Amino acid sequence: MPWQTERIRKRTGLASAALAAVVMLLLAAIMLVLFHVVYPAGLGPRQPIPFSHRVHVHVKKISCLMCHTTVTEGRHAGIPPLQTCMLCHQRIIKTYPYILELRQAFAKGKPVIWQRVNWVSEFVYFDHSMHLRQGIDCSYCHGNVTMMDRVVATRKFEMGFCIECHRQKNATHDCFTCHR
Repeated sequence: MPWQTERIRKRTGLASAALAAVVMLLLAAIMLVLFHVVYPAGLGPRQPIPFSHRVHVHVKKISCLMCHTTVTEGRHAGIPPLQTCMLCHQRIIKTYPYILELRQAFAKGKPVIWQRVNWVSEFVYFDHSMHLRQGIDCSYCHGNVTMMDRVVATRKFEMGFCIECHRQKNATHDCFTCHR
């Protein structure tokens, strides 16, 4: 009969190991679901003052060029100065806590340090205005920003992406166009 007891112990040990594995898998699945609920995928970096492009562009119908004024004239789209925000927020939702922060920073002459989302390597020359003049929509590179509450980088700006676009658009492949 000792051999039967040993067999029962082995079965019980295997059953406990299987149960432990199932419990661990369930816990991992629950944590994964909770992680995506609490920290949804596709959400850009947290900014010092929350700003929703979806609300400003899609809901309020404010043109991108209202804030990103330099995009048609030069290399950089630029982050608008606080004066641009104050054109509206001098009068609109003045008491909303984040707008109060914005207004206080403006009154003190302190800049808001936004977290950069998109960038091109420093050794690459890129001119936004040239691409806009060629009819390339901002969303081609930046995704549908008009529907983003927090901007997320939709692609990495690496040479392969640029070369492929230049091929599709029949644009130059001269290295010195981008590498100056």
